[in-house]
Amino acid sequence: MTSRDPELVKELDATLHARRELGEEYDSALVESFLEKVDQRIDSTLDRRVRRQLAEQQMVVARGARPRPPSGDTGSDSGFGERFGFTVVSLILAVPLTAIGVVNEGFKGLLVSWLGIVAVNAVHGARGWPWLRRRDRERGGNRDSDWEE
Repeated sequence: MTSRDPELVKELDATLHARRELGEEYDSALVESFLEKVDQRIDSTLDRRVRRQLAEQQMVVARGARPRPPSGDTGSDSGFGERFGFTVVSLILAVPLTAIGVVNEGFKGLLVSWLGIVAVNAVHGARGWPWLRRRDRERGGNRDSDWEE
């Protein structure tokens, strides 16, 4: 759908013309009808784009290559954004976890909370190590996510 879709322009003109003829008491019905047509147009456009993207991914997989990352994630290290975001969130959560640990257990609580934070980040970061990816391929699991089984 372009910013100037000729069909929608015609529909809007027809809706405005009908409003002039029918009067203000039919405003809500006319607006609802027009919005329904816009919604159908958006749905059909999105369906077409999703089908095209799925077909492209299936072609890439059929050729034996890895599917390309979603648009916007075109860097050489495709997992950088995910790892960076995970690290930032874990550090933000580290503040209240540290406070709770220190208040309840003192230095032991501080140590346990930070060991947990470091361990979670280490496990998450290790997912991108080449020898782990090679091991997964050898096991027959060429998966991008641990959740897909």
